[in-house]
Amino acid sequence: MKLSLESIKNKEAWAGFKLPAYDPAEIAANTKENPQWMHFGSGNIFRIFPGSVCQALIEAGKMNTGIICCESYDDEVVTKCLRPYDNLTIGVTLNADGTMSKEVIGSLAESLTLLYDYDRIAEIMKAPSLQMVSFTITEKGYSLRNAKNELVPPVLADMENGPVGCKSFMAQLASMLLDRQAACGKPVALVSMDNCSHNGEKLQMAILEIAKCWLEGGKITEDQYKYLAEEVQYPWTMIDKITPRPHPMVEEMLTNDGLEDMAPFVTTKNTFTAPYVNAEGPQYLVMEDLFPNGRPELDFGRGVTLTTRDKVNAVETMKVTTCLNPLHTALAVYGCLLGHTLISAEMSDDELKTLVTRMAYEEGMPVVVHPGILDPKEFVNEVLTVRFPNPFMPDAPQRIATDTSQKLGIRYGETIKSYIKAEDKDPATLKFIPLVQAGWLRYLLAVDDEGNAMECSADPLLAASQEKLAGIKLGDTVDVEKLRPILSETRIWNVDLFECGLADKIVGYFNELIAGPGAVRATLKKYVH
Repeated sequence: MKLSLESIKNKEAWAGFKLPAYDPAEIAANTKENPQWMHFGSGNIFRIFPGSVCQALIEAGKMNTGIICCESYDDEVVTKCLRPYDNLTIGVTLNADGTMSKEVIGSLAESLTLLYDYDRIAEIMKAPSLQMVSFTITEKGYSLRNAKNELVPPVLADMENGPVGCKSFMAQLASMLLDRQAACGKPVALVSMDNCSHNGEKLQMAILEIAKCWLEGGKITEDQYKYLAEEVQYPWTMIDKITPRPHPMVEEMLTNDGLEDMAPFVTTKNTFTAPYVNAEGPQYLVMEDLFPNGRPELDFGRGVTLTTRDKVNAVETMKVTTCLNPLHTALAVYGCLLGHTLISAEMSDDELKTLVTRMAYEEGMPVVVHPGILDPKEFVNEVLTVRFPNPFMPDAPQRIATDTSQKLGIRYGETIKSYIKAEDKDPATLKFIPLVQAGWLRYLLAVDDEGNAMECSADPLLAASQEKLAGIKLGDTVDVEKLRPILSETRIWNVDLFECGLADKIVGYFNELIAGPGAVRATLKKYVH
């Protein structure tokens, strides 16, 4: 049995799966005629979350079109993972009680690649019916610069040459928007759904930096710039759904159901993907209600909330700085050092569970701002008692440890800043946050707690950060001056660790963590209980 439009017509063969309660081919035809929603980034979280949201809207009669899915980075996700399966995806929800919910998602009406289908994408962008263009391209997708803060050559060339023949994605997007202005004059919402702080602002700043250069160089008019700056809108969002890489146990289950060709694979650009997506059940998408050309009823169930920018920011701040992301990073760093391969298993590790629990309740919650939508205590309780411990979620600390240098500032720096601002708080009293910061420095040595070589996850500042710790080995004792080059990197920490009184504490923790094999476990036992 293959995953295809023809196959799902045989409902008996698909017993145990929730099938689309509509004709995907009809929805695809409607979409081609009147596109409403286009999305860039065809990864796991998009397919199982926004994809299922759109499916629910179609099934409820709230929409009669689907999502046009575009890939701006890895063409093979489209050519090998979507098109061979008629753009269908199997969404598998891994419930904490051990059950699995299986749904065939048919709302992806068309799949395109920027490399091969640019003209088709540009044509869709001109459609008056288009209301939103959303993105899950990771935070790096909005960056115009390299690690040295220099404009990368394709972006620099596009800024100099103007909006014709652009090669970089943000410039191509800006160019297509200007073509939309010329073709129909209607505005549109560009909706980042990436898991990063102020995502809409990051997208807007990238577009407008390019457009400003075009304006100053006489490549576009004031009216064109005004369209990008004022008529196109960039809503902020907060997205939250743990979506680990496709797991072999899910593949085995689907194969036992009689499905063929379900094996995960790695593309030539190193994307690990599959025709199915496995994820947890809880999901949150809080969106700023800023859609200048109208929108679907996005808040019709399935975890979507429409609200104001301030509340989106408050929810995002709550999640990213207190209730989930800092806990995830702590488990990632120490989980790797202690040889764990599952986040859920770490929640059965007394020291690690105690670390993240005490960090959340004793250091984060006292300064968290209630966003007025989601209750912080209920949210963090769900994280610590349901989401992280879910034994059927095959999520690895090694995945979460990716790009840690890019995460430390927002995940811990903002709480430190709150302690600096509060009259009754002193950042020097923090205990668990600096323990995690010291843990990351220990992680950079690429040696686990048993003294064995350990592979560090990908990170744009990994090599540069490791170089600052060059020569340090287990059994050494270092002083603060030895670590000053990395501790003074405010772009990593988002605060001055020396001014706020944490540098010496981090160095002290670090020395205990590198005392020798077993020192990581011993240090955790000493400080978390």
